[in-house]
Amino acid sequence: MSNYRRIKRPGGTFFFTVNLADRRSTLLVHRIGDLRAAYGVAGRQHPFRTEAIVVLPDHLHAIWTFPEGDSDFSTRWKKIKAHFSKAVIRGTNRGDDVGGDGGLAPTLRVSPSKSRKGEVGIWQRRFWEHTIRDDADLANHLRYIRDNPVKHGLVSDPVQWPFSSIHRDHQTLVDGA
Repeated sequence: MSNYRRIKRPGGTFFFTVNLADRRSTLLVHRIGDLRAAYGVAGRQHPFRTEAIVVLPDHLHAIWTFPEGDSDFSTRWKKIKAHFSKAVIRGTNRGDDVGGDGGLAPTLRVSPSKSRKGEVGIWQRRFWEHTIRDDADLANHLRYIRDNPVKHGLVSDPVQWPFSSIHRDHQTLVDGA
């Protein structure tokens, strides 16, 4: 097994990419309500500020800033993945979900290794993180998040994609707050 080194910068800002195991799935957008609920649970238990986020059918990107003295992103992602997976497996559906199974196979094939670790096979095991170094790096990653639905051919204008913090950020600019 690989020995991954993760940079710990308490109070830092980080960019993340988190993928579903099946990169052809549309589960994240079809079960967006469950994802929002899982995200909320993790955020209430272990606070962080979401600078930006975009949820695509099979993966998501987020930029988080942590409270001073805290950089435990692994626990937060573990909670988000676990809560989302449990909701999907239970078959519950939040009111704002698009509907459908999003490509979730009726019977997930879970390896013995994943089974021993309590994983159900919805997510890729790991996630990718990048420590934001400065304002220019932050601006580049904010643009990446904004433009990602266009890059993947989902929309022609980032504002058209409904599962993005661009709508929150745009409203803040309009309101002048």
